[in-house]
Formats: sequence, structure tokens, C-alpha cells
Amino acid sequence: MSAVELTPSEAARLAARAGLPLNDVRHTGVAVTANHIHSVVSILRELDFGDTPPASAYRAEEENTRKVTADAAA
Repeated sequence: MSAVELTPSEAARLAARAGLPLNDVRHTGVAVTANHIHSVVSILRELDFGDTPPASAYRAEEENTRKVTADAAA
């Protein structure tokens, strides 16, 4: 998506292209929502996560085991 905001007519066209036709009264709301999501994602893209591993590298069961072990040692 470009830096130019999505218009209600573009939202309707893109939704129809994706197989999700919208009622006329929903075009503006969908465009506003899509523009808001785009603005939030744009901010997130600017963040520098440095050496942060991807979420797929996180193992909740290992983290829970470490916490239980640390709590037991305290």
C-alpha cells in the first residue's frame, strides 16, 4: 500500500477483487479502518528490533520451566 490513503471507492474495489463485496454504507468505515491499520503497521516497521529473535524461536514451555526453577531456588 502506498503512502496515499485508501479511499472508500478503492476499498470497495479491492474488497470486491478479493471476493468480499461490501454494502455501500460500509465503504467509508472499511477505508478508515484500513488506513488506521496501515498507519500503525508503518510505525512498527520503523522500529529497530536489533538482535531480537523471531517469535517462532520462542518456546513458552521452556520459559515456564525456567521461571518455575528460578522461583523454587529463591
